[in-house]
Amino acid sequence: MKPLPVHPARAVLAASALVLLGSVRLFAVGEAATTAVPDARKAEFAASLPTEQAVLTAAPHVPPPITRDHAARVVVNLEVREVVKQLADGVDYTFWTFGGEVPGLFIRVRQGDLIEFHLSNHPTSKLPHNIDLHAVTGPGGGATSSFTAPGHSSVFSFQALNPGLYVYHCATAPVPIHVASGMYGLILVEPHGGLPPVDREFYVMQGEFYTTGNYGEAGLQTFDMPKALDERPNYVVFNGGVGSLVGDKAITAEVGETVRLFVGNGGPNLISSFHVIGEIFDRVLHEAGTLVNENVQTTLVPAGGATMVDFRVEVPGTYILVDHSLFRAFNKGALGMLKVSGEPDAIVYSGKEVDEVYLGGQSAAGSETVRREEALRAEREDVIAANPRITEIDTEIQMERGKRIYFASCFACHGQDGEGIPGVFPPVADSDYLMADKDRAIRVILKGLTGPITVNGKPYNSAMPPQDLTDQQVADVLTFVMNSFGNRGEDVTPAEVKAVRTAN
Repeated sequence: MKPLPVHPARAVLAASALVLLGSVRLFAVGEAATTAVPDARKAEFAASLPTEQAVLTAAPHVPPPITRDHAARVVVNLEVREVVKQLADGVDYTFWTFGGEVPGLFIRVRQGDLIEFHLSNHPTSKLPHNIDLHAVTGPGGGATSSFTAPGHSSVFSFQALNPGLYVYHCATAPVPIHVASGMYGLILVEPHGGLPPVDREFYVMQGEFYTTGNYGEAGLQTFDMPKALDERPNYVVFNGGVGSLVGDKAITAEVGETVRLFVGNGGPNLISSFHVIGEIFDRVLHEAGTLVNENVQTTLVPAGGATMVDFRVEVPGTYILVDHSLFRAFNKGALGMLKVSGEPDAIVYSGKEVDEVYLGGQSAAGSETVRREEALRAEREDVIAANPRITEIDTEIQMERGKRIYFASCFACHGQDGEGIPGVFPPVADSDYLMADKDRAIRVILKGLTGPITVNGKPYNSAMPPQDLTDQQVADVLTFVMNSFGNRGEDVTPAEVKAVRTAN
């Protein structure tokens, strides 16, 4: 039966009563949020349940499994914050977040639970926000009941009817911009009997970011609408940033343990081809539903979707998590690590681990350049006053930036020591071709190079694609290469790069 119209004043009173009772009824999209009225039956049901506070965790952590065998009234308190955080080394972005994190905090409940959801929008926010949980059966997934202005809180409730792993996201207009700014996360609804036990569980969520600056361009970046409309992200990352799951931030396990990854894709546009290099998924809940697939190498995770993968780690080493659309992994940031310790098993695997070739700018060598650059910048501040060392430090800073670019984009072909691959890719170490013509070297990076050339007396006939780098980045990487690997040259400036770019 269609509800009777509600006078605005009575609606305000009704909404106030809802906050006290924790009771709402969701109406069709287009009706005012204030038309929610208390439901005595629902209030009675809520009163019959034990109450507990939801445990929320930031990625890659997951709340503990639910051990109770009955439904509960679960209170979820989630705060929206608009915060400046690091997107990549030297790159900041204003993220819109659930819980101050990207992805948003992980929520874990049980099938049949009554969820009382409190959404608060921090007073410092500049925009209203809401939440659409794909686990909700009701208009807008909760969005129609949770539109919240800065400095306000909203309360609504829903029953978790269907088990599974579900995405949640902001659904305030313009919806794609809110999602592209980091407003997504996962909610797990465990089935009545729980999930099969595993030794370790982790939370991994992919998302893409569209910035005005190119990949790696330093400073505070802003959202770029034309790139978003064309679905051309500068960054495709796990857990909100480049390097969020590498090095000392990697997830870990021991040989013989079983691992479960709760994998989501916030989008807003791209489908993820999720893969763990060196592992086979023993069990995959396809699209996080009830369909179980076994012995899977790569699984698709749609934008706004999720999956659960289980596997047992048999041998030690570093396993690389990627979106197998590989330019996203190696050039845009969709790369993480699972570090497994324990005793080797030569029968299962006897080869040697090679990190550097696969990890590029996120390798140990690449990461070290970031730390070295920071140390040099600190030193520069100390000697800034009338000290000739200033110029030397400026050059060293440029060298470290260039080294980072080299290990991110160049060394897979030209080698860690610049020696190239004999007969395939020419060396940049002690290179007569490179050092003979600075403008030509700049032009090769900007425009690419195909056809036969001779380097150090040996012929090569391969192809180098043009590199999507800024003038500063081209200057930095050439300064590094032309003063490393036995080369002794001069610095390259952004002005020189710009001159070649505009002349050609």
